[in-house]
Amino acid sequence: MEATGSVPPQISREQVVAIIPARYASSRFPGKAIVELDGKPMIQWVYERTSQAAGVGHVLVATDDERIFQVVQGFGGTAVMTSLSHPTGTDRLAEVAARLDAELIVNVQGDEPLIEPSAIDAAIAAFAENPTLVMSTLRCPIPTVDELFDISITKVVVDAQDFALYFSKAPIPYHRDGWGPIISMVPRLRLAGGVPPVVGWRHIGLYVYRRTFLLTFALLPQTPLECLEQLEQLRALEHGYRIKVVPTPYVSIGVDTPEDMAKVRRLLRGAT
Repeated sequence: MEATGSVPPQISREQVVAIIPARYASSRFPGKAIVELDGKPMIQWVYERTSQAAGVGHVLVATDDERIFQVVQGFGGTAVMTSLSHPTGTDRLAEVAARLDAELIVNVQGDEPLIEPSAIDAAIAAFAENPTLVMSTLRCPIPTVDELFDISITKVVVDAQDFALYFSKAPIPYHRDGWGPIISMVPRLRLAGGVPPVVGWRHIGLYVYRRTFLLTFALLPQTPLECLEQLEQLRALEHGYRIKVVPTPYVSIGVDTPEDMAKVRRLLRGAT
């Protein structure tokens, strides 16, 4: 399979391992990882697209379910069994990372079959540019106020160096003077062939960690904001660690429900 993007300098791709946490149990869509999507199980789509990232040397699936393990083995992928007791995907990731000889660990969500390989490379490249970096992730523009207020979308605000200030399901930043001027601009810009203004940034839940930091992060106690927002990445911020948030035009499409799967099927058929 042809790779896309470019290998970040100073980091050997053999030292970059992408791990896809996948579990069978899901309150809204049980077994979604192995549901067929245009002739292949969804986990295979994620595995193959992750393998196309130029900066990734190895890809494996971390699962606690024998059914997912067998499916991955069946299409020629690499899978490892993990403990059943992990409360989060990060804990599952850390269990596997502890056994590996790697510099960087990429956490790719197992429910994003259309993950963009070049976006993975962009998150990896941040480490070549900053030798002190311990964690990176991605963001893409939110062009409409409706999306900004959609609590199913995680938002992020960053500082002048693109490091995260905060993540939330709530609309951040909040426009104190109201949304009227922005809303009125959108139709005019569209009619003129322009791009609607960015009203916020959507967080894309792909992470790259230095392996040593991931093992530390998994041992950190949960924090108040993490528990309130139910967002694990806030644990890193609350403990004083910085997260680089790389901008990308790629829009994440996660499969949380059967309806989401139907949407992805339509997108795939429209591309063929």
